[in-house]
Amino acid sequence: MNVWIYSLLAVGVVSLISFIGLFTLSFKEKTLRRLIFFIVSLSVGALFGDVFIHLLPSVFSEENNLAPFIISLSILAGLIFFFVLEKFLLWRHRHGHFEEGIESRTHDHSPKPLGVMVLFADGVHNFIDGVLITAGFLVSPAVGLATALAVILHEIPQEISDFGLLLHSGFSRSRALWFNFLSAFMAVFGAILVLVLGGALADFTPAAIAFAAGGFIYIAGSDLVPELQKETNPRKSIGQVFSILIGFGLMFLLLLVE
Repeated sequence: MNVWIYSLLAVGVVSLISFIGLFTLSFKEKTLRRLIFFIVSLSVGALFGDVFIHLLPSVFSEENNLAPFIISLSILAGLIFFFVLEKFLLWRHRHGHFEEGIESRTHDHSPKPLGVMVLFADGVHNFIDGVLITAGFLVSPAVGLATALAVILHEIPQEISDFGLLLHSGFSRSRALWFNFLSAFMAVFGAILVLVLGGALADFTPAAIAFAAGGFIYIAGSDLVPELQKETNPRKSIGQVFSILIGFGLMFLLLLVE
């Protein structure tokens, strides 16, 4: 029973971190636009850093029993899935649909597909975090607490960047907060699944992490980097590079406390 209490409390805290975007609600629109410019660049570094500093090293570690070939296929599956997902969302986004003779939200008013993909990919990531935290508590309270702390430290910069990307995608501040929370709440479902099924999910976790990594690579490489390339001002471009490096640096610094 204690494992249930510890696990659900831990993933509950992780989910609530998604509300870190609340501090932006008092910002003026002009200030927020400048902040989003910084956050999109920071997100590129954070997403690539997360993939190549945290996710992929963990799935290719010696503790993982899956063959490297399976992990590579899982990464490719993530890339292809998010490519197809974006194609579908773009089609829906540009053409809309009719219900009872009234056209749905048009291209000018709908959030960009990027926002939906960010929510989906981060939902998968948060689900896996819930699995990992609860698996740690099944080993011992100390291991579970250490895993939860590592996830919390990792989630703070991740949730800030996710919130900024949702705003950049056309979500209002309130919608960005709530949808980001719903994505983060997937950690609770991951925890419950492990508590119910026990260690049966352990063999599937590395492949799921690799799938999420493929999604992050696609989002950062095909959606965010092209957005940054539209900026031709030398001063702002230098700022982008530094912001990306800060994103890398944050992910690297987390290695010191995990």
